[in-house]
Amino acid sequence: MKFQETGRYHLMYMKTKGLGWKETQGIQNIGFEDFQGNRIVDQKQVLKIWDNYVTELYDRTNRPEFLEVEPELEVETDEKIPYILKSEVGKAIKEMRNKKATGDNDVPGDVLKLLGDGGWKILTKLINTIYKTGEWPKDFTEVTMFALKKKTQATKCSDHRTISLIAHTAKIIAKILRRWTEGKVEDVLGEDQFGFRRGKGTRDEIRIMRIIAERTLEIDEELCICFIDWQKAFDRVNWTKLMQILRRTGIDWRERKLISKLYMDQRVKV
Repeated sequence: MKFQETGRYHLMYMKTKGLGWKETQGIQNIGFEDFQGNRIVDQKQVLKIWDNYVTELYDRTNRPEFLEVEPELEVETDEKIPYILKSEVGKAIKEMRNKKATGDNDVPGDVLKLLGDGGWKILTKLINTIYKTGEWPKDFTEVTMFALKKKTQATKCSDHRTISLIAHTAKIIAKILRRWTEGKVEDVLGEDQFGFRRGKGTRDEIRIMRIIAERTLEIDEELCICFIDWQKAFDRVNWTKLMQILRRTGIDWRERKLISKLYMDQRVKV
């Protein structure tokens, strides 16, 4: 071999290992395991396995048939915040990353950035119509789910991480809703709540836990730490309880209505 002739044995080893890995990998990943552990190779049956997995995960038995939001007549004017401003829409669009995958409507975020002031004005009018009525367009609630391997030899649904491709216009509304709710939610969260918060990453919590552990060892005391790993925690949130908490937290009526409709009307295809 050329690498051997020139004395570069480490490159020869890496090349040989790479070729062997590809061949072995192709053999090991033939088929897909069903819930009984049987190896399935038929594509239609594999899709059926995924259909059952996603249905069990999201369309579970304790899913509510509807999410109650109080009628508009019972809502005070103070609970309805003003409509969405064009500046808020523009800010959400500017925060989008370039060359991100599109949703089912095939409209990339890069195009939204090129609309300019006139296009953002029209888009703001459309978003305010959605915000006022509380009804999401059908193409906003239909998402395509892709499965990414967590490990190289992934033969089960649980060995994959599912991601959903959502329309970029729907992401604009979601960004604005998140920004509005963050301020109110921050007021009720404790100082010991880390993760998914601005300025409070999990690295800070790990550092605090390490300091506590070191100081405990210094005085020769016992320390008990409990680690809980919830399976698909965010996919198994009790929606009814979530809506009750949002109302108690002071989230506005229109926002809660949009969130509830998004949960109930969303449809997924794998």
